Amino acid sequence: MLTHEKILITRVRYTLLKLTNLVIKTITMLDETKILTLHPQGKKGVNISREKYNTTRTFLLETVAAHGDISFDELNELAEEQLNATFDGSIPWYVVTVKLDLEARQELERIPKTSPHRLRLGQKATT
Repeated sequence: MLTHEKILITRVRYTLLKLTNLVIKTITMLDETKILTLHPQGKKGVNISREKYNTTRTFLLETVAAHGDISFDELNELAEEQLNATFDGSIPWYVVTVKLDLEARQELERIPKTSPHRLRLGQKATT
């Protein structure tokens, strides 16, 4: 094989490697789509994984719907019991973050004058 052919093959391999890495990065980015959460008091939300948001949101809405109303402490305990095996991250942090987002979207409602605070489905709840 001639030297210029070897150089060409090396360049093609290098280009393919770069393209492969670019494809892997793109797939990873698509898998890690984020959502910016809302806050009921208008404070700045946080960017979290859409997958974790959806998992937590579904759990919260289905659990509150099943109980009618539930204390935040009970909800948090149930989340840790039921999501622990499949969830990577701080479950209580995601519960608080998504709960606040759902309150801002009026899908969950904090029942006034309850201590510890209790939650029920809001006006715009969809499970």
